[in-house]
Amino acid sequence: MQDTAEMPDPASFVFATCQIGAEQALKREIAREWPDLRFAFSRSGFLTFKIPPATELPGDFGSKLAFARATGFCLGAVSGSSEIERADSVWRLIGERPVSDIHVWPRDRFTPGFRDYEPGMTGESIEIENLIRAQAASHGRNLSPSSNLQFAICNLQSFPESKRAGSSVISRQDPPCPPLRRGGEVDLIADVIIVTPDEWWVGYHRVHSIPSSWPGGFCAIELPPGAVSRAWLKMCEAVLWSGFRLKAGQRCLEIGAAPGGASQYLLSCGLDVIGVDPAEMDPAVIGNPNFRHIRKRAKEVPRKEFVGVDWLTSDVNLPPNYTLDAVKAIVQHSGVRLIGMLLTLKLVDWSLADEVPKYLERIRSWGFREVRARQLHHNRQEICVAASGFKIPGAKPLHAAGGRFRRGTKSSRKDAKTQRRRDAAIERMTKKTKDR
Repeated sequence: MQDTAEMPDPASFVFATCQIGAEQALKREIAREWPDLRFAFSRSGFLTFKIPPATELPGDFGSKLAFARATGFCLGAVSGSSEIERADSVWRLIGERPVSDIHVWPRDRFTPGFRDYEPGMTGESIEIENLIRAQAASHGRNLSPSSNLQFAICNLQSFPESKRAGSSVISRQDPPCPPLRRGGEVDLIADVIIVTPDEWWVGYHRVHSIPSSWPGGFCAIELPPGAVSRAWLKMCEAVLWSGFRLKAGQRCLEIGAAPGGASQYLLSCGLDVIGVDPAEMDPAVIGNPNFRHIRKRAKEVPRKEFVGVDWLTSDVNLPPNYTLDAVKAIVQHSGVRLIGMLLTLKLVDWSLADEVPKYLERIRSWGFREVRARQLHHNRQEICVAASGFKIPGAKPLHAAGGRFRRGTKSSRKDAKTQRRRDAAIERMTKKTKDR
C-alpha cells in the first residue's frame, strides 16, 4: 500500500465514517469504486473493510467516495477498562508510524436534523483527545497541545478587506492558511474514532485534500449572529471544499435562494448575487444593494437575465433530475459561460444515491470537465456537486494564457445579442397568443 513503505505492520483494513442513514449508500459506493474491499464490521455511521492480500490501495482512496465523510487505514479497536488505559492503547496501536498530529472525533449519534441534531465535535470527544495527547509524551511523541484545532479552513478565496460600499453583509475574517505542505509532502495523521464512550477505533491517513485535514471531515464553522438560516453553513463549507476562488465583484446566480442564508455568505465574499426564488427573501438580504431578487421559478426567467453570470448555485426541494433540468436550460444558453457551479441535489429517497454517477456524467456532458460530489458535514439527505472547467465541445478553452478568465469576446456578445432577440420574439408571440 502507498502508506506502508516507511512503516511497520501494514494495515489490513480501512475505515469510513458517514452520516447516519448513508451507510448502505456508502457500502454500495465502495463496491463500485473498490470492488476488492470486503465488508468487515460496522456501527451506525462507522464501517470497516478488509483489504485482500497483495491488494494495493492508494492513500486517497476516499476521494472517490461521495458519502464518506472521513476515511483512512484501520488499525483496530483499543483495549483497556479505563480511559487512561485506552489512551495508552491508542499509542501502542500507532506504534512507530511517524504521525505529525492526531484527529479525534465522535461517531454521529442521530440522523442529521433529528430533533435539531447537528453532527460534530462534543465535549466528551475533546476531553478524550486531551487525554490521548497527554499520553503522547510517554510514548516519545511531541504533539501540539491544541484540541481539534480547525487547521484547514483554507485560505483559497479572495475575501474583501472591508465591506463594499453600502453593504450590510455579515463580515468575515480570512481563514487560517492551509496545512498542506508545499512540494508534494503531506502530513500523516493518526485517527481515533469514538464509536461509544468505551469503544475507540484507531487508524491513520495522509492529508490529501481539504476535508482530509479536518478532524473527522467536520467543517468546524459556526453560524454567525444575524445569519438568516443554516444554508449559510452549507454554502461556506461547499466553497471551502470545492476550492473555488470567489472574487469580489463577480456575479453569482442562486436558484432556490429563499430565505437567504446562502446568499448572505456569497455576499460576504463580495459577490453580486441574483437570487431566483418565488418565495420571500429575508429583509436582511433584500436590503443589500448587491443582491437582486427575481421572484420567479428558474424556468420562468428569461435567459437573457443570466448572461454574464460567473457562478451558479442551486438548492431547491426537488428530485435531482428536476434540478438538473433547470440548470441545463441555463448553462446551455449561448450567452452563459460559467466559471463553476455548486449544486445541492436532494436525495428524496436513498435509492437515488445509486444514480449519483449518472448525475455527474450528465453534468460532464454539458461541458464541465471537473465534476465532484460530496455529502458535506452540513448536508442532510443530499449531496453537493462542484463543477468547473467549462468548455463547449469543439470550442476554445475559456481560460487563456496565464490562467486568467476571458469572457465577452465579440463572437460571444453577438451570440448573446441574437439569443436576446429570439427571447424577445418568443415573448411577443406569447403575449399575442394570450391577448387572443
